[in-house]
Amino acid sequence: MTAMLFFSSLACLTLAIGAGRHPRLWLTLVLCGAVGVLTTALGILGHAEAWTWRAAFTLGGETPNFFLDGVSAVFLIVVSLVGGLSAIYSREYWSDRQYPASAARGRSWGAVLILGMVLVPSLANGLHFLLAWEVFAISAYFLITLDNTKSEVRRAGWLYLAASHVGTMFLFAFFTALAAQTGSWDLGPMRDQTALAPLFWLALVGFGVKAGMFPLHIWLPSAHANAPSHVSAMMSAVAIKMGVYGIVRYSSWLPLPDGAGWIVLTLGITSALLGIAFALAQNDFKRLLAYCSVENVGIILTGLGLAILAQTHGQAAWGRIALCGALLHVWNHGLFKALLFFGAGSVLHATGTRDMSRLGGLWRAMPWTTGLFAMGAAAVSGLPPLNGFVSEWIIYLGLIKSVMTKGDMAQAIIPVVILLAAAGALALAAFAKAMTIIFLGAPRTKPAITAHECGWTMRAPMLVLAGLMAGIGLFPTLVLAPIGNAASAWSGNWTEIPAMPVADLGQFHLVLFAVLIALAAAFMSKVRLQGLRFGPTWDCGYAAPTARMQYSGGSFAGIATEWFAWILRPSRLVRRVRGHFPEQALALERIPETVLEKAIQPVSTGVVWLADGAKKMQHGRLHIYILYVFAGVMILGALAFWGGIQ
Repeated sequence: MTAMLFFSSLACLTLAIGAGRHPRLWLTLVLCGAVGVLTTALGILGHAEAWTWRAAFTLGGETPNFFLDGVSAVFLIVVSLVGGLSAIYSREYWSDRQYPASAARGRSWGAVLILGMVLVPSLANGLHFLLAWEVFAISAYFLITLDNTKSEVRRAGWLYLAASHVGTMFLFAFFTALAAQTGSWDLGPMRDQTALAPLFWLALVGFGVKAGMFPLHIWLPSAHANAPSHVSAMMSAVAIKMGVYGIVRYSSWLPLPDGAGWIVLTLGITSALLGIAFALAQNDFKRLLAYCSVENVGIILTGLGLAILAQTHGQAAWGRIALCGALLHVWNHGLFKALLFFGAGSVLHATGTRDMSRLGGLWRAMPWTTGLFAMGAAAVSGLPPLNGFVSEWIIYLGLIKSVMTKGDMAQAIIPVVILLAAAGALALAAFAKAMTIIFLGAPRTKPAITAHECGWTMRAPMLVLAGLMAGIGLFPTLVLAPIGNAASAWSGNWTEIPAMPVADLGQFHLVLFAVLIALAAAFMSKVRLQGLRFGPTWDCGYAAPTARMQYSGGSFAGIATEWFAWILRPSRLVRRVRGHFPEQALALERIPETVLEKAIQPVSTGVVWLADGAKKMQHGRLHIYILYVFAGVMILGALAFWGGIQ
C-alpha cells in the first residue's frame, strides 16, 4: 500500500512537469502528488516503521533503492505541505495574465523542484542521491531566475548556482569516498565502520552550503530576495531543509569524529546569532526574511549539536529532548517562514517594492496580510501561544537539563543558552521593525497609498499555514509522539518518549489564547459602540508632520546594528546640516554581504589576477619556454641541495 501510494505520487509529480501549459491540470497533478507524499510520510511517522523498496532493474548501473523512516518522513511532510500550498499561491501571484512569458515555465520547473525534493530524502543509493540532488539544485536555479530580465536576478541566480555546485563537489567527494571504502553505493547505518568517521566533515560542508549555515550562506540572501515570493517560500521553508536533512541523516548513519558535536553546536549558535544580526540591519524585507532563515537553521543545528554531544556522552535524557526540539523546529520554521514569504509576496504584489522605507500604513488596505504576517512574525520571534515558542522551548529544555547535570560540559553549554536567548531578543527586534515600518504609521510613497489586498487564491494558503501554526502551539502533545518516533529513528537507542511538560505548555497556551480572544472581542465591541476616531500623531508641537518624519528601518535598528558593526561592516554616507544656509542633509547606510564582499571576492580577485598573469606566460616563443625549464631545473636543484645540507 505504501509503495503504491508513494509511486503514484511520484507519477503525478512527473506528469505535472509536462503540464505546465495547462494550469488547472498542473495544479491538480501537483496537489495529488503532494497529498500522496504527505499521506505516506504521516503513515510512516505514525507507525514508526521504516519502509524499503528495491527495484528489479538498474539505473546507471545501480539498483534504485528507496528507504523511508521517521527522519525522512519529517522532511517529506514539509516538502509536500509547503509544495502544495505554494502551487496554489502561484496561480494568482505568478499568473499567465501578468507573466505570460514565464508562468508556464515556472510551473514546470516548480514540479521538477518538488519531485527532486521528494526524491532526496527517499533514496538510499549514493549515485541516485547525487542525481536527485542535482535535479533539485538546477530546478531551483531556473525558478530563481524566472524574471531574468533584471540583472540583479541573473547575478543572484549565478551566485546560487556557483555556491550550490561548490557544495555538490563536496558531496560528490563524500559519496564517492563512501562508496570506495564500503564497496557499494548503497546507503544505510554504518556506525561500526570507524574508518569512515572523517567523511562526516565532507558531508557537513556539502550539506551546510545548501542549508545556508554561516559562513556558507553567501548565496541565500540574494537568491531568496530576488526569486518570486512563492519560490522564496519553497527555498526558505523547504529547500534549505534538504541541507539540514543531509546533516541530520549522516550524523545518524556515520561514525562521528571527535568533536563533531561541539563543531555542529558552535556552527549552530554562530548562525543563529549572526544570522539574525544581519537580518536586523536589512532594509529589504525579503532579505530580512532570508537572513532570518540563517538564524533558524542555526537554532536547528544547535539542537542537533546538543543531541550529538548527548549521544557521544551517553546522555539520552537531555539529548533526545534537544533532538525532538530540533526536528519540531524543522516543521515550525517551514510553516511560519512560508507564511512570512507569502505575506511578503502579497506586499510586493500590491506595491511593487521590497524597500521598507517606501512602505508604511499598509494595515488599512491589507488587513488580512497584516494580521497573517503579524502572526508569522510572532511565531518566528518565539512568542507564545504559537508553534515557534514550542520548539524553541523544547531546545531550551534540553540545554537547561544538560547544564543541570553539572557534568564536564555544563560550563561550556551555559554560554550557548545565553547566546540563544540573545538571538531570540534580536529576532523580536527585527520583526517588530518589519511590522511597524511596513504596516503601521503613515504611507511613505504612492505605491503604499494605493496598495490593495491580495485575492483568496493567495490568502487561502496563508490561512492554512496560520491554522497549522496555531494547532501546534495550542496542542503540542499531538506532535510529540511522531517527533519522538523520528528521534528514535535517528538514534536507534533512544526508544522512550522523553519526559517533557508539553501538556502543561498546551494548557498555558489555551488559557493565553482565550485571554487574547476575550481582549480582542472586548476591543471590537468597544469599537462597534463608540466607533474609531482618527487623529494626528503627537508631533512635539510641530504642526506640519509628514511621513518622512517617521522612524525609518535604519533608525529603528540603529543601536542594535552598532553592536554588531564589527561583523556587519556598514558603509555610510552622511552629509550633516552645516552653516546658516545649509544644503539638504543626507544619511545613507549600506550593509554589505560581509563574507562574500570582504572575504570571498578579494580571494577570487587574487586568483583571477594570478590566472591572468599565468596566461601571459603562454606566448609561443620557444626560447622563453626553454628559459622556464632551465629556471625550474635550477630551482629544483637548489631545493635538493638545500635539503641535502639539512
